[in-house]
Amino acid sequence: MLEYEQEAGQRGFSMIAGVDEAGRGPLAGPVVAGAVILPPGVSIPGLTDSKQLSATQRDDFYTVINETALAVSWAVVEADVIDRINILQASLLAMLTAVKALATEPGLILVDGNQKTAWTGPQMTIVKGDSKSLSIAAASVIAKVTRDRIMQSHARTYPEYGFDGHKGYGCKSHREAIKIHGPCPIHRMTFRGVKEHVQSAAIPSGGQINLIGA
Repeated sequence: MLEYEQEAGQRGFSMIAGVDEAGRGPLAGPVVAGAVILPPGVSIPGLTDSKQLSATQRDDFYTVINETALAVSWAVVEADVIDRINILQASLLAMLTAVKALATEPGLILVDGNQKTAWTGPQMTIVKGDSKSLSIAAASVIAKVTRDRIMQSHARTYPEYGFDGHKGYGCKSHREAIKIHGPCPIHRMTFRGVKEHVQSAAIPSGGQINLIGA
């Protein structure tokens, strides 16, 4: 899990940030990105792709990462922006915003996936990086836990959709709730499973990119 970080260090890079996002697939809610700079050579046993961890494990690692990292940040791009610029561009925008929010400017960023961000500094994309790079795995946990907590908050505002359970993903109960109640303001109006239930609604012309924490 430190192969990429060690190789980058040997090439002279320092302050290496892992970057990842959570929430590309759901029908509702934001996409959230995390960025994390870990101390060189640090060990966090068991940390891997957030999708491979239980909710309790993610919460535990979230605490460890914040206590261990040299810098942690996260950023949120809301559903109306996703509708305007598409989910890929919204994900890249969230990752760029998270990187810019780091208290320490990274010398290199390791990005999960195969798409580079608009970051002007050195960057490396790593397909399935959240299971290959400790820094990216840490970023994936920060992004996932932050997004899950946002969706739990939305569940209190819109209890009829069950966001605290499925976190906005398109499970059967969520799709049924959309059929019954129609979309709510945090639904992605351009996504299949939502747009067919939009009644004479236009995509908002505004939109927010929220920096939640650093």
